[in-house]
Amino acid sequence: MATTILRIEKLRKTYPNGNKEVLTGLDLTIGQGEIYGFLGPNGAGKTTTVNILAGLLKQDSGNIEIFGKPVASDRKNTMRRVGFVPQSIAIYPELTAYENLSVFGSVYGISRPELTNRIGKLLDLFGLEKFRDKKAASFSGGMKRSLNLMVGILHNPDLLILDEPTVGIDVQSKVVILEYLKTLNSHGTTILYTSHDMEEAEHLCTRVGIIDGGKLVAADSPEALARRFPECHDLKSVYLELTGKELRTMED
Repeated sequence: MATTILRIEKLRKTYPNGNKEVLTGLDLTIGQGEIYGFLGPNGAGKTTTVNILAGLLKQDSGNIEIFGKPVASDRKNTMRRVGFVPQSIAIYPELTAYENLSVFGSVYGISRPELTNRIGKLLDLFGLEKFRDKKAASFSGGMKRSLNLMVGILHNPDLLILDEPTVGIDVQSKVVILEYLKTLNSHGTTILYTSHDMEEAEHLCTRVGIIDGGKLVAADSPEALARRFPECHDLKSVYLELTGKELRTMED
């Protein structure tokens, strides 16, 4: 059995002045080397969960272990091994691509020679080398998404948390990002990945967890989930079977 990289137990969260509990006792386990798709409708609690994992929110109750240790016991050192790519673009628009990566690399504590090497490789890989000295504000949506991802992987994290990393971008940028995630995973990085794109998740993820009402309602490989529901022919059908077809408009 694979080493457990992330364990969440009985996680609960209600926002201030909220009249509804967003997370209602979430349990989740991810093993080393997985690409774990975290799927669910709007308001199910996906973004709330990843924001808690990233330290942007505090849970009301529940336990989180990363790399076998409670996060609360040593968050600073634990998070040095974690990469987080939020759904919203988290780069400095008035800085160039190179400057953005340099600033974040310094925060991670990467030595200058190593940082220069890593920045060069990533800019080349994502096709941004010729734009290295252009301000991020001038970038297309796909270029900003790519730079956003590069910031999150610059320090070679052991666990990478991604919240809708390919939303709203062109097909070419999406292909580059997804192929790189597969490569990163093949080199040992465990990935937690939220998405609304069922086809993308089905082809990328080794296992998926479907959340609804703040709890996990199913977790298995896409193939195993499809076998569990014989009337469903793909992950999208399973997802709709478990979460229903009613429109959801509430944000996580």
